[in-house]
Amino acid sequence: MSVTAREAAGGPAVLVEAVDLHKRFRTFHAVRGVSFRCYAGEVFGLLGPNGAGKTTTLRMLTTILRPTSGGARIAGYDVTREPEAVRRVIGVLPEHAGIYGRLTAREAVRYAGRLCGVQAEVLEGRVEAILETLEMAPHIDRIADTLSRGMKQKVNIARALIHDPPVVFLDEPTSGLDVISARSVREFVQRFKRDGRCVILSTHLMEEAERLCDRVAIIAGGRVLAQGRLAELKAHTGLGLEETFVQVVEDTVR
Repeated sequence: MSVTAREAAGGPAVLVEAVDLHKRFRTFHAVRGVSFRCYAGEVFGLLGPNGAGKTTTLRMLTTILRPTSGGARIAGYDVTREPEAVRRVIGVLPEHAGIYGRLTAREAVRYAGRLCGVQAEVLEGRVEAILETLEMAPHIDRIADTLSRGMKQKVNIARALIHDPPVVFLDEPTSGLDVISARSVREFVQRFKRDGRCVILSTHLMEEAERLCDRVAIIAGGRVLAQGRLAELKAHTGLGLEETFVQVVEDTVR
């Protein structure tokens, strides 16, 4: 079903739906039956310790990895049967995104736009507009090797959004950033939501999840241990989010 058809049915569109996703690497079972939905205008957090299966789940949803079993649909497209269509409607910010050091910010974003099929007649204006929105206008023609880590992350955000995707995947987007740069990135995540995009945010930072996420899924050992609105999860345990997270994970380990 297309996004338009879903919206016509009433309520926000389901833009991401994972159903019983599994991923095995030979004898290692990295993801074990992950299921969740995410809607337009929502930030959905995948919370988990390192090695929980968050990044592997994101890689399946973004067509980098093929699920061993189960499935997922992004904006109505099947990740296994329609990977090219999925790639056209998603923006991806991986945890360790790299920029070729000899390209300028403008050139890096322009190249991403060409790869995403943005028409030449609109590409230049869109590059200028998005980098200005990200407060990168003074640095637009500086080569990447001269940019700070925070500026490079803004360029990576611009590359992820240059084709105006309805779904955005962010894997630890503030990892390693200073306070000012991290705050700037969080502001743009909130802007994505206001724009009506669906945002999947992978993080292990509880404070970041509390600031940004409407709903979360707690993942450990490749499984979803709990999911729901932050207030619901905290009310269930009577604890703060960090304490709730620790209790859910530790109860499972025991």
